[in-house]
Amino acid sequence: MKLFIVVALFAAASANVLQNPWPFTVLNRGTANTDAEVKPVAILRSNNDLKEDGSWKHSFASEDGIQVEASGFQKRLGPKPEDVGAVSRGSYSYVTPEGVVLTINWTADENGFQAKGDHLPVAPPMPEHVVKMLADLRAAGRL
Repeated sequence: MKLFIVVALFAAASANVLQNPWPFTVLNRGTANTDAEVKPVAILRSNNDLKEDGSWKHSFASEDGIQVEASGFQKRLGPKPEDVGAVSRGSYSYVTPEGVVLTINWTADENGFQAKGDHLPVAPPMPEHVVKMLADLRAAGRL
């Protein structure tokens, strides 16, 4: 009986309504605009083209320097009719707060999403022993 009373008191205390449901302070650590400073950005150009074969093209540009272009099509990836995937390619550019235009060119296909840009980091080349090991595994039919 005492255990029941203790559990009931604990449950009642836990069910108390929180005065502040988010007890953490959120700090503004960037140069983000406040709601009062936000103004709409005009779209200068917007094109969408969808064809019957499933291919598509999309592009737009806005007055703040953002430009997007993308296109894609369906590709058969295997012998079955349902073995179809999408191949997409495109690029986007934007202007940094410092006034530098950054451009990312990308591809998305059966090899995944791959983005390239002069400002993006590049992985170092694989060590020679790893290249040799992978070649040996391919030659042995294990890769």
